Amino acid sequence: MTALRDESLVQSRSDYRSSGGRSSPPQLPSQPELVQLLTPEGERVEHPDYALDIGDDELRALYRDMALVRRWDAEATALQRQGELGLWASLLGQEAAQVGAGRAMADDDMAFPTYREHGVAWTRGVDPLHVMSLYRGVDNGGWNPLERGFNLYTIVIGAQCLHATGYAMGVQRDGAESAVLAFLGDGATSQGEVNEAMVFAASFAAPVVFFCQNNQYAISAPLERQSKVPLYQRASGFGFPGIRVDGNDVLAVLAVTRAALAAAREGQGPSFIEAFTYRMGAHTTSDDPSRYRMSGEVEEWKLRDPIARLRSYLSRGGLAGGDFFDAVEAEADDLAARIRRGTVEMPDPRPSDMFDVVYAEQTPHLAAQKAEFEAYSAGFEGGAAQ
Repeated sequence: MTALRDESLVQSRSDYRSSGGRSSPPQLPSQPELVQLLTPEGERVEHPDYALDIGDDELRALYRDMALVRRWDAEATALQRQGELGLWASLLGQEAAQVGAGRAMADDDMAFPTYREHGVAWTRGVDPLHVMSLYRGVDNGGWNPLERGFNLYTIVIGAQCLHATGYAMGVQRDGAESAVLAFLGDGATSQGEVNEAMVFAASFAAPVVFFCQNNQYAISAPLERQSKVPLYQRASGFGFPGIRVDGNDVLAVLAVTRAALAAAREGQGPSFIEAFTYRMGAHTTSDDPSRYRMSGEVEEWKLRDPIARLRSYLSRGGLAGGDFFDAVEAEADDLAARIRRGTVEMPDPRPSDMFDVVYAEQTPHLAAQKAEFEAYSAGFEGGAAQ
């Protein structure tokens, strides 16, 4: 049906152009159905293509993940406002998309994040303080990507998709039965690097899943200014499947991402997931979203809050009670205290340390630069320690 609608749309656009614009303008395809397993009211529904067999313990664990990640995010935002971080990119409202995708990965899979995937980092066992050190300017991220199956954060928009595709091609040639998950935002789909990555992924049937968190805004540019068709439909132009999932439904995200990663491991090539969600906070702490969106829009999306949705389901089904939720809240308090204490107590790096993390083995040219920098710094008061 989608293929027929797309063909009809192409023809109608052709007729419109040939008539000099005198006929009726072409109509866009109808809004696609979201894959959803948990309604905004917290009611479980079934989907014919994405059944999810999940136990009560795993359901509670997903709630815990999202609640702790949100508290981490709130503490980091507060620390930035107090001058302890240079910047922070909030994930508020996107917890289900990130936790669901992260928990869908196998141990030997690899994720390539942007700069906002704190929830995925959490599911891969990355210490929050290793992310905080990056935003404090202490280092470039303190975790080992190979140990965690989670690459370092990428600030350049869309560049991680090229890295992910290249890594997936390497996995393919090594004969490893693992898959790669490339995270990107809706704005990144307009970047040349992302399209190049998809061309290569399709051409070589690379085992990579492109996971797009469509949070409705590329900083201040709304989705309708970026694309005239749903983002997931772009995948067909590259020759691989795309699907749209309710990004505020952690169960649906988990089921869809599991299926896509499994297909990639089985040699079926790449796919594209559009997680339809919403960025309830600012783009980063340097952004003022009130300048480009209405407060009523934010209030409407609050009714689809991913954490409240799962909490409602757990409560209604008798799967979790007050003791469980109180315990999670207490754990969140402890986590926030550890993050605050650990962040404030981070020692500042020596400026000359920046020369030590450029290459795996320092080049003679870089060593000469370091020596020159240290000699220059020694000429200032206290410079000997630089």
